[in-house]
Amino acid sequence: MESVELGAVAEHHQTQRPFDLFLIFAGANIVATTLQMGTYLPAFPLTTAMIVIAAGSIGGALLVAVLAPIGSSLRVPSIVATRAALGHQGAQVVAMLLFATNFVWIAVNNAIAASITARLVSGPGAEHQAAWAVGFGILATLIVLGGPRAVGLADRAAVPLLLVSGVVMTIACIRASMPPVAAAATSAVDMFHGFDIIFGYQTTWLLMFADYSRYSRSGARSAVATFAGLGLTALWFIPLGLIASRLAGSGDPGAMVSALGLGWWGAALVTLGTLTTNFVNIYMSALALKSLRPTTSNRTAIWLIGGVGSALSVLSEEILNQLGAFTVGLAGLLVPIGGLLIAHFLLLRRRDSAAALYPATPGVAPAVGNWKLAGMAAWIIGAAVFYASQSIGGVLPSLAASIAVYLLLARRR
Repeated sequence: MESVELGAVAEHHQTQRPFDLFLIFAGANIVATTLQMGTYLPAFPLTTAMIVIAAGSIGGALLVAVLAPIGSSLRVPSIVATRAALGHQGAQVVAMLLFATNFVWIAVNNAIAASITARLVSGPGAEHQAAWAVGFGILATLIVLGGPRAVGLADRAAVPLLLVSGVVMTIACIRASMPPVAAAATSAVDMFHGFDIIFGYQTTWLLMFADYSRYSRSGARSAVATFAGLGLTALWFIPLGLIASRLAGSGDPGAMVSALGLGWWGAALVTLGTLTTNFVNIYMSALALKSLRPTTSNRTAIWLIGGVGSALSVLSEEILNQLGAFTVGLAGLLVPIGGLLIAHFLLLRRRDSAAALYPATPGVAPAVGNWKLAGMAAWIIGAAVFYASQSIGGVLPSLAASIAVYLLLARRR
């Protein structure tokens, strides 16, 4: 994890290897929330469910990956790169969105870890679950406060163990006998909704597209590393969550781990993954906060973000129950951002400079201006199309609408 810095990276600091970028995205996506996505699919036959998972996982990873080269070329974080298409104030709206929604993801990770731990410590009852959730949130915050070295040491220990947990869960799922599923539940609407959930979950990493690729010199290799890191892990972990939830007859993380018979050590490995992902969530939120209030110190930002996320963790059961709906709702806001960025950087091939994205003097708009009509209109219309198209799937219509609106308005101007 790099320090929380909004400035452009110097070219001689672009020394990150593609494999390191792959590990960042893979480590962020090998987590219990990825498993949890499998629990929100309708009761499809296994083959149909796997097709939906594959389409959503690959499509969502591709959307993030095609934007990764922007970081390598502009050398600025994602929240700054969006200023090129939305304007300075428009990008501030995106920063507020990222800042607010990451509280939920932090709380979700804490809730999943707490569900597993409470079941092991206190039995099926969840009377201590909220306390465990808050405790895990505080622990992650303290580690991030220790700086990049503390986070690096934690990741060195955690990431290999996460891979081990994935292998163990895979073996347990292969050995398990899947319960029968009624074929009557396979409607087209359910399939589109399932696709939106999986694709939407992948796009929750959208606003991370340039945060780490800016440290890599090659845009093409950054795209491949990002795609592999997100795509392969989703193709691996979401099916595991699907199978575990059907074995348990429940989407409760503790029940799923218990149904797989992983025991104490297996549960501990899954719990560990929630901490490593919260390192990234706190970092992304800190970047967003620094964009909104540049004078905020790193320590204040980390305490504020980690503290609020920990406080929200007391609503652990309600958060888990609404996670699927939250993911789809968030996708409706993020997918059109991906579309308008594709239109700006890839289709129109606009060559913005990093200097144009920063104010020359405090209180004065940067060269890109405060608001971009094309970008804001594409975002609003794309989001509206997403929510209006739920019966046929909102992802593809939203992408098409946001790209088309941006191209039309930007070319006219």
